[in-house]
Amino acid sequence: MHKNMVIFGTRPEAIKLFPVIDALTRYSDMRTEVLVSAQHRQMLDQVLAISGIMPDYDLDLMQPGQSLDALTARLLEAIGSVLDTAKPDRVIVQGDTATAMVGALAAYYRKIPVSHVEAGLRSRDIYRPWPEEVNRKIIGTIADQHFAPTAVSALALQSEAVPANRVFVTGNTVIDALHWVTKRIAQNPSLVNRTAPLEARFRSRKIIGITTHRRENFGNSMGNIAAAITAIAARDDVACIFPVHMNPNVRAIMVAALGNLPNVALIEPLDYPNFAHLLSISHIMLTDSGGVQEEAPALGKPVLVLRDTTERPEGITAGTAKLIGTDKQRIISEVFNLLDDDAAYSAMARAHNPFGDGYASRRIAEIVWNARRQDRLLPD
Repeated sequence: MHKNMVIFGTRPEAIKLFPVIDALTRYSDMRTEVLVSAQHRQMLDQVLAISGIMPDYDLDLMQPGQSLDALTARLLEAIGSVLDTAKPDRVIVQGDTATAMVGALAAYYRKIPVSHVEAGLRSRDIYRPWPEEVNRKIIGTIADQHFAPTAVSALALQSEAVPANRVFVTGNTVIDALHWVTKRIAQNPSLVNRTAPLEARFRSRKIIGITTHRRENFGNSMGNIAAAITAIAARDDVACIFPVHMNPNVRAIMVAALGNLPNVALIEPLDYPNFAHLLSISHIMLTDSGGVQEEAPALGKPVLVLRDTTERPEGITAGTAKLIGTDKQRIISEVFNLLDDDAAYSAMARAHNPFGDGYASRRIAEIVWNARRQDRLLPD
C-alpha cells in the first residue's frame, strides 16, 4: 500500500495539516502516517488533542533555549532514522519551519518525493522573516509537488524555474481548519471557556486582538510595540486581548509594560478554538504573525501587520491587511484610523479574502492520490 509520511512540529503546522491528514485518510488505498518533532511541545499538543491526531512517531525534540543549528542537527538525524524505518513513498511538509525544511532535506537524502503545502510564499528578503524565508526556498528546491495557496505564490515558484506542471493552486488549508473549528465551537461552546469571559468583560469596548513573536522584532521593536499598545489601551472605547508568547524576549517586555493596565488582558497562549474565537470577537487584529494575515480576513477582521515585509502580499493587495512596521507613532495612528473612520474600517473588513474557500485539503489529497503510482524511490 502507498504510504505518505506527514512531518510537522509546531502549532501552526498542525493547524494547517490536520485537515490534509483527514482528507488523505479518506483514501482506502493509501496509508498516512504522522511524524511530529515537537519543535513546540505544549502548543502542538493542544492542536493534536482537538483535532484527534495520534502521531505514529513523536521525536519530542524540544529543549529550553535551543539554537537553530543544534535543533537542525537533532532534527536531521532523528527524522532520517524514522524515514529509514518507515520507508514512506512520499513525505509531506508544510510552510517554513526548521522541522519542515529538515523533513524535506532528510527525504531528499533518501530520494523520497516531497510535497510542500503552502508553497511559494516569498518576501524576497532572506532575513525577513528569518529564518523562514530561506527554509521555504530550500523546500521549494527539493519538492516535486508545490501546493501554492494563491496564484501569486504559484507565479513566485514559476519565476524560480519550478515547472508549471508541478505547481498546483489549492487555496490555503488554514481556511479549511478555521471552518472546521468554527463549526465545533457552535456545537460545543465550552471549547472557548477562556475567551468567552473576556468577551463578556469587554462587551462595551472594541476589542483589539494582539499577537507578536517574530525574531526580527525582538529588542527595540518589541519595546515600540508595547509602548504603542499602552497608548492605544488608554482609550475608553478599547480593550486589548493579548495571548503572550512564551518566549522571554516577548514576555518580559510585555508584562513589564502592560501588566497593570486595566484595559489590557495579558493571557497565556490560547488553544486553537479559543484563538479562533479571539479572531471572531476582535474588531482589529494587530500582529506580526503570518497565519493571522490569512485567518482574520476570513472572518472580516482587518489586520495591521507589525512587519516591514510580508511573504503574503495577496492580503495587502486585496486590502484585508496593511503593513505598518513597528514604529510607535505609526502603530498608534493606524489603529486610531480604523477605530475612528468607519469608511476605512469597512474597506478592509469587506475586502475579499484571497486565501481560499475551505476546500484546499481535498484538492491536495486528490493530487497526492493521483500521483501515487509515480511515487517510488529514484534509482541510485
